[in-house]
Amino acid sequence: MQITRRQLMATGTALLATSALPRRGWTQTTLALGDAELITLSDGNLELPADFIFGPMPQEELGPVLSGFGIDRGAALTPPCNVTLLRRGDTLALFDAGSGLAFQPGVGRLPEALDAAGIDPFDITHVIFTHGHPDHLWGVLDDFDEPFFPDAEHMMGAVEFDYWMDDGTVASIGAERAAFAVGAQRRLEVIADRMTRIADGDEVLPGVIAALTPGHTPGHLAFAVDGRAMILGDAIGNDHVAFARPGWISGSDQDPAMAAQTRLALFDRITADDMAVVGFHCGHGGIGRVERLSEGFAFRPAT
Repeated sequence: MQITRRQLMATGTALLATSALPRRGWTQTTLALGDAELITLSDGNLELPADFIFGPMPQEELGPVLSGFGIDRGAALTPPCNVTLLRRGDTLALFDAGSGLAFQPGVGRLPEALDAAGIDPFDITHVIFTHGHPDHLWGVLDDFDEPFFPDAEHMMGAVEFDYWMDDGTVASIGAERAAFAVGAQRRLEVIADRMTRIADGDEVLPGVIAALTPGHTPGHLAFAVDGRAMILGDAIGNDHVAFARPGWISGSDQDPAMAAQTRLALFDRITADDMAVVGFHCGHGGIGRVERLSEGFAFRPAT
C-alpha cells in the first residue's frame, strides 16, 4: 500500500491534536456577511514581556488605562492569536497561517483548530498574509518544510514580500527581531513560486479589498470584506491600549510613529463605515465592533 503525502499529513494533524489534549483548537466566533462567513480559529496564545508593548508609552498616564482593563503592568501578556477563515461558495481562504511549532510553546494550534472545524489543509484555496511576523507566517510550512496548504494560492503585499526577502533586512531590523527576518525569508523562499504579490486597493477575492496599513511592518495589509468588516491583522494590535489610546506609540511596531498614524486613520474609516472588525490579537474570538468614546475607542466583542 502506497501512503500519499495527503494521508501522511492527515495522520500527523490527527496525532498533533491528540497529543495536545486537552488544549484543543476550536472555532471561536463566526460573523455572517450575506453569502459569506468569517470564522476565527485559535492558533493559541503568545507570551510577551509587558514592555514589548508598553515600554515607550507615557507611564504615568498608562497606569490608569491598564487598571481599567484589569491589566497588571508587571505581568507578562498572553495575547490570543485569531486566524481568520473566509468561507464563500467554493472559497476557503485563510488570512495568515499562524505560528507553526518553531516560535513559542503556546502557539501553533491552527492544525487542531482546523481539524475541530472539519477542515482539511488541502481544502484551503487561498492563504492571504497581513504581514510577515512569525505568528502570522511561520505556520505556512509543515514539519517537512513543505507548504502546509499545498493546494492554496498564497498572497502577500509586494512591499511586505520584498522587505522580508531583502538580505539587508536582517541587519537593519534590530537584534531583537533578526530571527523574525531569517525565519520569514526561509519560509517565503519555499512558497515564492506560488505567491501572488498584491497591493493597496487590490480586490484579492470577490468583495475583499486590500488596504495598506503600514507601521507595524513596512507593507502590512488589512482587508475589507464586502465593505462591512475589516480584518485588522496587527494594524490594531490589541483590544486595550491600541483602542483606548491609538495615538500612543507601541514597542510592538517596527515604525511606531507611522503605526500610530495608521491606527488613527483606520479607526476613522471603521467608525465612519460602521464596520465590524476582526482582530488577530483581540479577545473573545477577535470579532466585534468599535465604539468611539470621548477619548479613544473601545472594542465591543460579538460574544
